[in-house]
Amino acid sequence: MSAEPITLARLAAVSSGRIVGDASTAVRDVTHDSRAAGPGDLFVAMRGARRDGHDFVASCGATAACVEQPVDAGIPQLVVPDTRAAISVIAAEVHGHPSAEMPVVGITGTNGKTTVAHMLASIVEAAGGTPGVAGTVGARIGSRRLEQSRTSPEASDFQRLLREMVDAGVTLAAVEVSSHALAYGRTAATRFAAVAFTNLSQDHLDLHGDMESYFLTKASLFTDRDLPAVINLGDPWGRRLADALERPFIAVGPDRDYSAVNVEVGIVNSRFDLTTPAGVGAVRLPLGGDFNVDNAVMAAACAATVGFDLDAIVAGLEGVEPIPGRMEPVVAGQSAAIIVDYAHTPDGIVNVIGSVRPVVPGKVIAVVGAGGDRDADKRPAMGRAVSEADIAIITSDNPRSEDPDSIIDAVVSGAAGPARISVEPDRRLAIFDAIGAAGPGDLVLILGKGHETGQEIGTEVLPFDDRIVAREAVTGS
Repeated sequence: MSAEPITLARLAAVSSGRIVGDASTAVRDVTHDSRAAGPGDLFVAMRGARRDGHDFVASCGATAACVEQPVDAGIPQLVVPDTRAAISVIAAEVHGHPSAEMPVVGITGTNGKTTVAHMLASIVEAAGGTPGVAGTVGARIGSRRLEQSRTSPEASDFQRLLREMVDAGVTLAAVEVSSHALAYGRTAATRFAAVAFTNLSQDHLDLHGDMESYFLTKASLFTDRDLPAVINLGDPWGRRLADALERPFIAVGPDRDYSAVNVEVGIVNSRFDLTTPAGVGAVRLPLGGDFNVDNAVMAAACAATVGFDLDAIVAGLEGVEPIPGRMEPVVAGQSAAIIVDYAHTPDGIVNVIGSVRPVVPGKVIAVVGAGGDRDADKRPAMGRAVSEADIAIITSDNPRSEDPDSIIDAVVSGAAGPARISVEPDRRLAIFDAIGAAGPGDLVLILGKGHETGQEIGTEVLPFDDRIVAREAVTGS
């Protein structure tokens, strides 16, 4: 990162803005949060659904502000046509374009992003490097863990995180790229070494409106940049994305560049032969579910694309640690198996149930709900998906501002299948009921919240962790 001061004049040049006030004002950091702004900071005023950042320019305490129209605030201002569009390039400039100093792999898709990112991190470690990760379960710089509130942070936070990774000697950063990040330009100024597409299924239609718009938003990560692309051709949307590209890409899937053969899947582990252009590697994966085999092949393709060899890839996949809330077993001395997983889409639920069904000798008992203030159209489909279990208990997830009973009714309306359906709005009681109904050889799947440690009810986030509640149900304390 350059020691040269970053002036408003320089930021105006990269953002097509104009300066009101002293153009030589130096900036050391960028923030979109007025509460975090202080001396030396540039506060970027963005318009949100509930609040307009321009209303906080005068009181934010920043040295300068980026605005869409001048504000009577007594500080120099960088005026741009669209602050949301400008924040990414401004933040990258202030932090010295950190993604140009280390390889960054961007992973997008509906399901599997978190697992692929953590598998990549394990491969980096197996090769003797230092990994960086940013995604749904937080950020990681080497062995240090950091919390973050979004899968893909706002551009100001994201570029600062990438700079911190570079300064810490990170060898490769594996980052999840959400559809929100793409729609709002949070990663627009990031220089990716490679990008990957896992799959697409119904989610986030409260933002995108329909699947076509959702797909086009995801596809923009590939079609707007000439980058090495790793694409899952086992997914129909992946095949469509591949057809839209006018350049070569790395194909993942059966009989493709990277694939898995001779697959043996268990509840908590798997075995397969990884086929690659560089040869075949036998992998013992300490994660269950055939979808995790798919994730492993995707991670292998990403790693090979940025230069990791087959030995490191196999060692990294075999050494991957359990990922919080992703097919995470709960072991508390119980007779039945218990798994907590983040599956919160219809396809995700179908994949989890379908992958464990062949290896569970007894009943599959699933607990699931749907989030409030999110895509309401997927709720009946989630009911249909969980109907593939033997017993399905429909409960509350994160109702937020909605009536939990109305959400549950929508999920139940789609239930149609072999499962015996019951309803328990209290998630804690639903988990207790599921574990109480399980015996030797059965599997309890607690789906939807995964790694989350709170439940959003109204305007509050109450402490709630599916894993802790499951242990309490087993031990009685």
